[in-house]
Amino acid sequence: MDWQTLATQLFPEGHDIVEREHFLSGTGQAAGRTVAVIGTTDHAPIGIEIALAQAQAVLRTVQDHPGRPIVILVDTQGQRLRHRDEMLGINSYMAHLGKCVDFARRQGHTVLGLVYDQALSGGFITSGLIADACFALPQATIRVMGLPAMARITKVPEERLTELAKDNPVFAPGAENYLRMGGVHAIWEGDLARRLAAALAESDSLDRRMVLGQERGGRHMAQQVAEAVRTGAVKATDAGPA
Repeated sequence: MDWQTLATQLFPEGHDIVEREHFLSGTGQAAGRTVAVIGTTDHAPIGIEIALAQAQAVLRTVQDHPGRPIVILVDTQGQRLRHRDEMLGINSYMAHLGKCVDFARRQGHTVLGLVYDQALSGGFITSGLIADACFALPQATIRVMGLPAMARITKVPEERLTELAKDNPVFAPGAENYLRMGGVHAIWEGDLARRLAAALAESDSLDRRMVLGQERGGRHMAQQVAEAVRTGAVKATDAGPA
């Protein structure tokens, strides 16, 4: 779905979203209230320019419109793989973006992510995935790393990873698998405006991703391990030799 069609369906009451070099920004009217909108389009690679633009938009919302909800529209191929961006410290720019989103949340802004096309690697982690809740359209493509690339990095044969992906959502791309793992809270179909209004009304600051992953059978141990670390139930000496 192109972003113009998406914006029309999300904000039938009106919006002023504009696109500049694959960066989306503006506002939309949802359930009688104004929300800030930032995002990307055309499978944008997240370089230092877009990372900074997104961070500035978030901070401007915090400064000028306290408490205004923020909706992040995600369509990215991940961080831009250029020598220039790496030398300039793209990792720091993306970390800065993530910190700005977290700062907005701590200042009382509801932050929602919506993957409407493609979401890959760091470009997804520091945008939609770091929001209070992330949603996706049915046709969305979501993955941290493609299986061929994963095979090269892990030295596990691609055929073996393909076999594992049939039963384990950690290895498999797609919105449904991220739904099972809890990374995606829900897949939106039908009336997108109603879906957004409900998400805004129901959102809170609690991170339920690990709980959802356990309930949906996509992540069996994450919640238990996190709870053990939080409560101090497991000490380093209990784990035995490395």
